Amino acid sequence: MIQHEFAERATKIWSKDKSIIGLAVAGSWLTNEIDEFSDLDLIVVTKEKITGNKAKMFDYAQQLAGFLSGFTGEHVGEPRVLICLYGDPLLHVDIKFLTLIEFHQRIENPSILFDTGGQLKSVIEQTESKFPHPDYQWIEDRFWIFVHYALLKIGRGEYLEALDFFGFLRMVVFGPLLHIKNGSLSRGVRKVETQLQDKDFDNLKSTIPVYSRQSLLDSLQTSVSLYRQLRISLFNKDIRLQKETEDTVMEYFNKIENLSVADGDKTEA
Repeated sequence: MIQHEFAERATKIWSKDKSIIGLAVAGSWLTNEIDEFSDLDLIVVTKEKITGNKAKMFDYAQQLAGFLSGFTGEHVGEPRVLICLYGDPLLHVDIKFLTLIEFHQRIENPSILFDTGGQLKSVIEQTESKFPHPDYQWIEDRFWIFVHYALLKIGRGEYLEALDFFGFLRMVVFGPLLHIKNGSLSRGVRKVETQLQDKDFDNLKSTIPVYSRQSLLDSLQTSVSLYRQLRISLFNKDIRLQKETEDTVMEYFNKIENLSVADGDKTEA
């Protein structure tokens, strides 16, 4: 596989660099799920902190043959990652730059490619990885406001914005909760096609509307029902339900549903 060949080349080059303590690989590499469509997740542990210095991050990335372009991962809340594209063959490579101290906090135990003095191995043996779990209270405190926001967009006829918003709900609410229900890591909607039970996957697909007022409303109603089911399945009694907000928003939902097409759907023939 091209990912393994690339990792071998990176190991040969970076293992000679005295500023690098070690190199590890994470992601689908760890579960032997790499295929021709997989990216490569590398972790470079350096003696000195280099994140915040984009020029230095790019210097490391460009040491590897075939570098085309890249950018840092602020958009996903991870400026320590350089998201790169390499050519010949074409490969997406995420390079995360950490210090040894930062390596202590991780969501999984990566596979070590090289390790000066066994320092990475020592950290892995002495500390635990911890995958972030969704905060159920965070979700409950926001969900009904999310629903109201979608209703505003549908009511105004801003269907494209409403369509995009359903993707957000699947990424931050339904994907993670359904993954947990099915005993898998809550990685948004990643691999839901293979990791969810058929019924759960069908429920998730039912939150995908088409460009019409009625489809958007139907998908939003399905989203509400799905959230309520997941809330019963997963939340414990310590989660404070926003019942007043829920009831008020659902009253508004009924109001939007009862609007005539002439009043509420000026963009649909």
